[in-house]
Amino acid sequence: MEISDTQKKWDAIYQQADEGEYTAVRVLQENRHLLPTSGTALELACGMAANAAFLANHGLTTTAWDISAVVIERLKGSSAMAGLDITFEARDIVQQPPQAAAFDVIVVSYFLDRSLIPHIKRALKPLGLIYYQTFTQTYVNEGGPRSANFRLADNELLQLFSDYQLLAYREEGRVGDTQQGYRNEALIVAQKPASDMSA
Repeated sequence: MEISDTQKKWDAIYQQADEGEYTAVRVLQENRHLLPTSGTALELACGMAANAAFLANHGLTTTAWDISAVVIERLKGSSAMAGLDITFEARDIVQQPPQAAAFDVIVVSYFLDRSLIPHIKRALKPLGLIYYQTFTQTYVNEGGPRSANFRLADNELLQLFSDYQLLAYREEGRVGDTQQGYRNEALIVAQKPASDMSA
């Protein structure tokens, strides 16, 4: 099967990445108390899989997908991941989105493809939780993708999950003292309705 340009790009990045210490994103760390104590979880576009490790350590049976076969092979052989209940898979999630009603929790960080949002919603079980954190178009400091296509518009994350119960949200833009607070990104934790099996 032919390797896409996107996979080539991320394979090259992860060939150079050091093992280092990777920590889960803020949306997970600050809202860990909302996680179920058992169930299934998915980290999309997992990179070095710090979020997947966090979920597994919380007791969730975890799946981690990334388009880069290089990073997935590194994770499979990583001593830091040994013993954790995580299934790693190299997967182009745009071409192969998750199946319906498969997960209790889905985590997405620093990845945005708006065409995937309906698939993410379908992949959550009723009362499942989405944890999402990524860059915004309104930012104070440089960093993250340059293209607005890969950055959230103002309040866009709220709108994308407006049919869910909002549990936590932060997006501070350039209001007030921009040297403090939560800038450059938005984060959300939201719960899928119990009765909605399709979205």
